Amino acid sequence: FSIKEKKSEKKMETTSIKDMFSALFHNDQAMLTVITIVLINSALYITSNLILYFFKYDLGTELWKNNYTLFTTIGGATQILGMMVLYPVLRNKLSNTTIFKTSLCMAILGYALLLFASFMNLAHNMVILCLIGALVFSANGMLSVLTTVFLSTSVDYGEMKTGRREESVIFSMQTFVVKAASGLAVFLTGIGLDMIGLAGNSEDGIPAVQSASTITGLRCLMTLLPILGLCIALIVFKKKFILTDVKAQETAEKLRKKHEMETHS
Repeated sequence: FSIKEKKSEKKMETTSIKDMFSALFHNDQAMLTVITIVLINSALYITSNLILYFFKYDLGTELWKNNYTLFTTIGGATQILGMMVLYPVLRNKLSNTTIFKTSLCMAILGYALLLFASFMNLAHNMVILCLIGALVFSANGMLSVLTTVFLSTSVDYGEMKTGRREESVIFSMQTFVVKAASGLAVFLTGIGLDMIGLAGNSEDGIPAVQSASTITGLRCLMTLLPILGLCIALIVFKKKFILTDVKAQETAEKLRKKHEMETHS
């Protein structure tokens, strides 16, 4: 309410879909960040889509709805805490790239523990299950913050590389790829449920009894697919991402000096 917008006589150029993807493909660091966003969000959405069936058919107690609500509530709360509390604490001691790789490892560990707990009949213990969920969701909270940070630094990198500042284009891609990841997760979930032969409820709404192979398949789909996606994200990030804190600061400083020279000239 208190900020007045500065009027500009400069005509704004309209960016086409072709220009959006062209800007992305010419910025390898933005492209890398977008790929990791797809992989990370696909992993989370796959689990989110399948966890309901896990509570309903695998754990299968009369209180499965209450337990599912408790799990998702704790997961959402720890995701927010990861973004607002855990990340700032770690940021005082570690670099963004280190926190990112650590968060990926935390999420991978959480999924591995979930798979282990499922086969060892420990998942019926809601305390253990919620602790595992907190590990995964808090890691995802930090990853959400960091992918936004990396997109921001990739804007400066792209300007230094091409001379064009594609800020709005690159950040609009974030929304697009998150939606794409959601669609991909639904697609993979649907195929996976058909492959494992998950049976629907009876006509009176009573949850169907699933075969042992179906339950095993559900556990593996819910954990191994996300682990695969996160491992690929970790490997690609470690090999290709170059915008460390030092590099990002150097790029920002070069741009500042460049803009000052352009202003004075």
